[in-house]
Amino acid sequence: MYNHIMVPLDGSEMAGCVLPHVEALAKGCATKNITFVRVVERLRAVGGDSFIPEDIWQRYEVENRAASEEYLSQVSSKLDLGAGSVKTMVMSADEGQVADSLADYAQKNGIDLIVMATHGRSGISRWVMGNIADRVLRSACIPVLMVRAPGCIAGI
Repeated sequence: MYNHIMVPLDGSEMAGCVLPHVEALAKGCATKNITFVRVVERLRAVGGDSFIPEDIWQRYEVENRAASEEYLSQVSSKLDLGAGSVKTMVMSADEGQVADSLADYAQKNGIDLIVMATHGRSGISRWVMGNIADRVLRSACIPVLMVRAPGCIAGI
């Protein structure tokens, strides 16, 4: 049923709570492809001209990307995903564009299920803190399985 699952991860313990679900889905659905994705937000200068030299910005971007690739590689190698092919992808996005980048990637790469974690916030806390999972749910044209993080409090 699900031939290509995308798993967005941000390096947090909360995001990792989806991994047992991904293992079960991959084996149970005989999933052919699993892609672990991390979106790295680009640095942005506040107020126009930056006082940070360009070489420092570039080094930060390279180091952040390398750390993200290593993280995804470690996570994916520890899982038993059956016979499916595993891929990792690190993407860059402008600040505030993470959810759109994930939805676009899913559409362009034949993803048929996105599995991701959520705090499950609602109301004012979601508005104030933002919620990438909610934005992905609203912008993706494919099924999105949201896994509530352990310790969530109902109604918050």
